[in-house]
Amino acid sequence: MLFALVDCNNFYCSCEKVFYPALEGKPVVVLSNNDGCIIARSEEAKQAGIKMGVPVFEIEELIDRHNVHVFSTNYALYGDFSQRVMSTLAELVPDMEIYSIDEAFLDVSFKKPEELEAFGRTIRETVMKHTGIPVSIGIAATKTLAKTANHLAKSNDQYQGVLYLKDDKNSEEMLSETAVKEVWGVGEKYEAFFKKAGILSALDLKQADPNRIREHLGIVGQRLVLELNGTVCYPLNDNPDVKKEICTSRSFGHPIETYEELEQATTTYAGKVATKLRREKSLANSMLVFVMTNKYARGPQYVNYKIVKFPGPTNQTAALIHYAVIALKALYKKGFKYKKSGIIVSDVIPQSGQQTGLWDETQKPKNTRLTEVIDRINEQEGIDTVKFAIQGTDESWKMRQHNLSPHYTTRWEDLLIVDLDKLGKK
Repeated sequence: MLFALVDCNNFYCSCEKVFYPALEGKPVVVLSNNDGCIIARSEEAKQAGIKMGVPVFEIEELIDRHNVHVFSTNYALYGDFSQRVMSTLAELVPDMEIYSIDEAFLDVSFKKPEELEAFGRTIRETVMKHTGIPVSIGIAATKTLAKTANHLAKSNDQYQGVLYLKDDKNSEEMLSETAVKEVWGVGEKYEAFFKKAGILSALDLKQADPNRIREHLGIVGQRLVLELNGTVCYPLNDNPDVKKEICTSRSFGHPIETYEELEQATTTYAGKVATKLRREKSLANSMLVFVMTNKYARGPQYVNYKIVKFPGPTNQTAALIHYAVIALKALYKKGFKYKKSGIIVSDVIPQSGQQTGLWDETQKPKNTRLTEVIDRINEQEGIDTVKFAIQGTDESWKMRQHNLSPHYTTRWEDLLIVDLDKLGKK
């Protein structure tokens, strides 16, 4: 078995650059919800000394000095680019596993060893041509080694974004220069144990006794050693398990005090969760609704939640909104400034495994047909073109996104317009 890990470089920042070519070579950062903290940085921003997770208000002087371009998180844009990258990869290999929004493991066993680096460059060039997103590729006999190879390919310019980590002395030298904390699956707890045991590099861990590691860190620790030695412990999973929970929540752009605003926000989240369930062809059996104030602000504090069990599994927007409102009415209290609310659906099952009760109305054909029509309209005309009246039209509660880029690929009104006549005159 041979794996290739494809990882998009500085993914959020790369997405912003695709439709803004002038940003090439410029420092770029992307902010968290409500424009709070740095969650993505371009290489130029890293070189300017901007750290991950730092609140943006603390580095305003640094941003001004280096003329850093700042963007609010554009979930729709990044999600769409992720789908484009994954679709491109799926056309190049027989099997793949989407690991995260910007990473995928590929099965490249169908290629001869001497063809792998060239194939890696083909993948890199094809993804760039089709999507504009730069990627780094690590190829090896196991997922853990492929992750390590990817880290080296990304951090060392000599590999030009592609590295095949073979089982030879040269690879052992690379592992000796890789800190153990860079090994896939090594967190703070494992790193502390390894340092005490004198295991400082990936090569040290490879040469460790797997049985001794298991005594202290269990089977997961043992698998780290085995994978570094070329034994596949984590095969390709091209059929990921259905999520057991799905959550949608956001911090509000300003504190909310009225029930009406809180209801609009919470029912909007319920609608988004329902859409996610339908996209994954899943049904939920229960829902948790929560509300909370800002624990860092002065004034009275309040945090509470309520769990609602559905009469039957459902993914219908109307049903989720109905039960969200029931829960919210029990949770809401006057006199508090709410900072956040959210919806978490649990006991998620595949839609194909549905077992409804005799009197359950939530998944009746007429409800399903209505939802399908609404989904098609929203896919064609834009998110929330059609929605339930209770979700409201006043969106002042939404999180702050003062530096939000256009939804270039998901909204008709945000499509780029190129005027060839004006270009010709220039």
